[in-house]
Amino acid sequence: MLRTAILGLLACLVAACGQPDDHKNKSREPANPLLWEIARADQPGPDPQAGEAMGWLLGTIHALPDDAQWRTRSTDRAIAEADVLAVEIADLGDGGGVSSAFLSLAYSAGQPALTARVPAAQRGQLADLIDETSYRLDDFERIESWGAALILAQAIGTDAKSANGIDRALLRDFASRRVVELEGARAQFEAFDGLSEGAQRAMLAAIVEESQSDKEALERPIRVYLAGDEAGLEKLSYEGMLANSEIRNALLTRRNASWLPQIEALLADGSRPLIAVGAAHMVGEDGLVALLEANGYRVTRMR
Repeated sequence: MLRTAILGLLACLVAACGQPDDHKNKSREPANPLLWEIARADQPGPDPQAGEAMGWLLGTIHALPDDAQWRTRSTDRAIAEADVLAVEIADLGDGGGVSSAFLSLAYSAGQPALTARVPAAQRGQLADLIDETSYRLDDFERIESWGAALILAQAIGTDAKSANGIDRALLRDFASRRVVELEGARAQFEAFDGLSEGAQRAMLAAIVEESQSDKEALERPIRVYLAGDEAGLEKLSYEGMLANSEIRNALLTRRNASWLPQIEALLADGSRPLIAVGAAHMVGEDGLVALLEANGYRVTRMR
């Protein structure tokens, strides 16, 4: 249960951990992937037949309904032509390693009662959310606030499944090619663990609030993602728990900056990488597209 909860959540930041209840109609709309071609700024514009790209960026999502469609001719071409896949976590099958990293950081004895870590008006909602998990209220006295938030987020159930995540599909596509890990599970958890207690409690409160959302609100993040709506995704990256500037800086801005040198090194050595990370990392003035453009690359959205 812990492995599923953690892996399903890590790259769900764009949605503030919300997922849809029903996508049967939306997911059949034409796919519009968040795919960009990377080239040098002094090169001519991208030609789908030229094969001259230095690499590609693909915004991903870690959980999708069974019938969601995200592949297109452009994504298939990028997948086929890339020499290297760069992802946040390379070994998504290592549940023991992920669980160990989570337990070593999130579990700390002597925590306040979880009900004391949310506003009084949310305590009843918190109790209802805990009832949807396999945990008891007392269990959280050994779990830090960010860890509790990640666990409780999974109780906001959906039919979006981590098994359908784009990162998992890409790892299968690159089974015989080189895969580069930009971060790893422990480093992702350390981003949460480094938050102040105030920010961790803001994150917890945001999850409790999310649990009260109606169907339309829960559907919105994946609907926006599947539509390839960059503006909508950027707006989402300032909502929910990401409305807190400390949380957003830790989970998006700083991580993007830390990945940039690794990405540029792959581009420089001719590896022609496909950089596939959570969609929220692509958009906005601190997103990977803007950061690469500021460093002299031409980054062009592919349809």
